[in-house]
Amino acid sequence: MRSLLFFWVLALAQSWAAAQNFEFHPPASAADPTAPAVMRDLAERILPVYQEDNPERYLANLSTLQLAAGNYTAAHASRQSLRDRTRSVDSGRPVARSAVLDIYSQARAMEAANRVPFAQAFTQAFRDAVARLSDQDAYLLADYLSTPPSVFQDALQKAFDQHRAKGTIDLADAMDLIRNYVSFDAYRNFGPLVAALNVEDERRRYTIEGDIRIETPDGASLAAVIVRPKNAAKPLPALLEYTIYPGQNDAREAAAHGYVGVVAYARGRGGSSGKLVPYQHDGDDARVVIDWIAKQPWSDGRVGMYGGSYSGFTQWAAAKRLPPALKAIATSAGGIAPGIDVPDEGNIFRNYAYRWSLYVTNAIDEKTYSDDAAWRALDQAWYTSGKRYRDFGRLYGKPNPLFLRWLNHPSYDRFWQKMVPYREQFAKIDIPVLSTTGYYAGGEAGALYYFAQHHRYDPNAHHTLLIGPYDDGLMQRGSSPVLRGYQVDPAALVDLRELRYQWFDHVLKGAAKPPLLQDRVNYEVMGANEWRHAPSLDAMANGTLKFYMDAAPVNAGHRLAQKKSSDATFVMQTVNLADRSDANWTPPSDIVGESISTRNGVTFVSESLTKPVELNGLFSGRLDFTVNKMDVDLNIAMYELLPSGEYVQLFEPYLFRASYARDRVHRHLLRAGERQQLPFRSERLMSRKLQSGSRLVLVLGVNKRPDQEINYGTGNDVSEESLADGKVPVKIRWYSGSYIEIPVQK
Repeated sequence: MRSLLFFWVLALAQSWAAAQNFEFHPPASAADPTAPAVMRDLAERILPVYQEDNPERYLANLSTLQLAAGNYTAAHASRQSLRDRTRSVDSGRPVARSAVLDIYSQARAMEAANRVPFAQAFTQAFRDAVARLSDQDAYLLADYLSTPPSVFQDALQKAFDQHRAKGTIDLADAMDLIRNYVSFDAYRNFGPLVAALNVEDERRRYTIEGDIRIETPDGASLAAVIVRPKNAAKPLPALLEYTIYPGQNDAREAAAHGYVGVVAYARGRGGSSGKLVPYQHDGDDARVVIDWIAKQPWSDGRVGMYGGSYSGFTQWAAAKRLPPALKAIATSAGGIAPGIDVPDEGNIFRNYAYRWSLYVTNAIDEKTYSDDAAWRALDQAWYTSGKRYRDFGRLYGKPNPLFLRWLNHPSYDRFWQKMVPYREQFAKIDIPVLSTTGYYAGGEAGALYYFAQHHRYDPNAHHTLLIGPYDDGLMQRGSSPVLRGYQVDPAALVDLRELRYQWFDHVLKGAAKPPLLQDRVNYEVMGANEWRHAPSLDAMANGTLKFYMDAAPVNAGHRLAQKKSSDATFVMQTVNLADRSDANWTPPSDIVGESISTRNGVTFVSESLTKPVELNGLFSGRLDFTVNKMDVDLNIAMYELLPSGEYVQLFEPYLFRASYARDRVHRHLLRAGERQQLPFRSERLMSRKLQSGSRLVLVLGVNKRPDQEINYGTGNDVSEESLADGKVPVKIRWYSGSYIEIPVQK
């Protein structure tokens, strides 16, 4: 009876506390001198009534309340009790972010009990904690501790502003607010101490050589940083990142995972000598570095390469040279494929390539490079001027021979083919490869190109692809529950960096293969919260849905029909290339929204789906049309229109130049004024389970943007065309025989 009475009283207290509102008047700012007193008062009023049926959650929240209330001894005791309860469950797991509060509460308790300065107490608490940690856990803890206090300050300020006019706050919101406050207060207090303590721990664990110089046969000197675990009993495999970015250095992370971490910098960058010419020397230079590593006494003769963006390109450039010591490569965020996805994509050049080439050749500094507003202004100045694309750099006032050289090669010709493996050369790359990319990643086209070509020329290639709802930024920063307005499925919240090391452990150390990488193609089905695995891109689906772009009007567009109604009907589209009233236009960035951009496009909408449909793979199709130009740049975007009225973008829009749709190496001009058919295959992958009641929306547009090359359709070199060539608008008849084929899993 006493037990029943106790639990009844406890349940009553819980429900009462959960429903209770507390008077609360936020301070003006997170850094306001009154904030500690205000938050202490709120915590002290919550503490007597706070209850929770989950013991671990109760102790975690209790310790947070005690920290906010200034009862540091009790907070430290609560966190010790929490650690005791979770020790067996957490055994073997990487160190959790909650370890930060363990150290902080211990430091505050020592400060109060021993009457010592906080800096002294925190230093002791830090040393006590990290002494027990493995290299990998110590690396994670250092990363957690190094988070800028501004991250928590911004979150706290937002919470204060949200509750400013209310006068009261409920328990759930109060706990979130107090957690934000305690995090901010902790990080602003220990933040200035962390860097020196992390360096101290690094020196204890690693041998760090930061001034290595590796000579090339032609006299250049390549700078490198090497980090080796001191506790290594024998030579180790090395993981190399060959990069163009001076601030990039993950060598310690590699060493924390039991490898020799090496970061080498391209010519003219990061202390390396010589003149940088992007993409030109990196393959040969990376091979020199790999050969050098293999000869060092700390090396077991095996080298793996890793990294994303430019570092992804250097891996393929090195693999083309077949260095014997290179045993595996792992590219993330796509991996650049010059001539495929940079400096152009779909054979359409991007203004960003001009900006980037100035930066990496040291023609502009970091501050200038990062001034997005100034570069948008340059885009608009060129766009409104109507000048040739070749004149883009003249408007900025800095001649750029490198950019002009790229413009001389709009096809995927020998200039680009020499930089990375081409055709049969892929068959000679017999090492394991891991490619990680996202449906919204800028480097996806490059990743899929490498993957497809590798398997085309070697059907047994040991090349694994992982793709999910990620963009380049998320893949570099780490998984986030929200991506550009889209609520990411919990299954997709994967630590991609850690997965990379698990894969290297499998390849180089004989560990088990990560379960997520079961097959050659591993993909997260958006909306289904599930990972699937297939032996090839084509095997992601077992059927197709064919939709015709019917001219019949429906809703705010035309019909996307599963049966062809006529060969004679068409949608008429006119795009005025001379119009510059849209110079301020920028493409929407959100994946989920109440509306979509149909600028310079034609919209086709399907009937409502009668049952859920799972779309998996690369869509293809055929455009049946008449155009008054000899060429045109096109874009295709697809969305799920939910029953709620929201749109979900299925992939980053696919852009391509019509004259290269059949063959990226040779240009095939259109026949102006004649009806013709153009087959195409997307270079953007999608995987999503569409809801019953949703509609599929297709937007087929003419590409005309201030930040990209504009194709005026003369059939001449597009970079030589100007507004004078665009006096006659583009006029296209899209016949109802046009269709798309979408792979589906039935």
